[in-house]
Amino acid sequence: MDVKYLNYILAIAKHKNMTIAAEELFVSQSSLSQYLSRLEQELGTPLFYRTKTELVTTPAGELYIDSAKKVVAIQKELYHNIAALNHRGNIRIGVTSNFGMRMLSELIPDYKKTYPDVSIEISELGLPALKKMIMEESLDLGIAAVPNLAPFADQAKVLRKELILFAVPSSHPYAKEHPNDTLTPQELARAFSNENFLNSKRGSSLRIVADQILSEANFTPHTFCETNNIAATRNMIAHGNGVAFIAESCAVDRDRITYYSFNPPLFRLNALFNRKNWKPSEAEQVFYQLLLHYFDSITESPYLAESHTVSN
Repeated sequence: MDVKYLNYILAIAKHKNMTIAAEELFVSQSSLSQYLSRLEQELGTPLFYRTKTELVTTPAGELYIDSAKKVVAIQKELYHNIAALNHRGNIRIGVTSNFGMRMLSELIPDYKKTYPDVSIEISELGLPALKKMIMEESLDLGIAAVPNLAPFADQAKVLRKELILFAVPSSHPYAKEHPNDTLTPQELARAFSNENFLNSKRGSSLRIVADQILSEANFTPHTFCETNNIAATRNMIAHGNGVAFIAESCAVDRDRITYYSFNPPLFRLNALFNRKNWKPSEAEQVFYQLLLHYFDSITESPYLAESHTVSN
């Protein structure tokens, strides 16, 4: 039975008048009267006594009305609980890079004001681990800096393209002689063949891009150390202890470090991944959209991390 018709009987009982009940229900009086007659025929007993001034419920009517109120209340509670489900959720999200943590730290506080019942679990991972967990569906979302979207092209959205730069101590002779130049892979190999390279760890987006460029130049540099701590890398460069590939969003301390872009330009992708079978609730979808459009209103370098230690 459609709950709508239960409300018909409840309105009649409330007003004890067919005309007023019909007006409240936005139906014609004749339609309402016909429905009541059909229902009483179906039940085999009248629900109302007709007097000259009002309709009075019969014992059967009292029983029907009491049960109708319970059914309507159950429906309201059910609809409320289903709607509330859309404001709950559990989002498991992995991040590999500094910009991902910056995004989350900026977006989560305001989001939780609207959706306090959504739990958000954050894992800081290297890129290989994040890809593995997305593939195994042990993460719902991933924010990562990647050289390309493989193997998740259908499960990934590009948030932005980010330039890869080459960082050199400003005290270096090359920086003094060529302060505003761009670099080709061949020029890099020639000018910095004897330098200590501060490499990101294998598997990180910077390391993948760097290895490709160095391979193009047929150049194997001397590795001074490997670290994904961008602050430590910058500090060593600033003190003249090496050179490194650095993402543009992390290119700070420009009075002590000279940054070179490449010709042709080098990029990595800041991307948002979702697991294959993720079916987000309304609240989870809102969070996904906030992440997806984070850079829409960002006009300057979004993350100038000084101490965070994650894969870059």
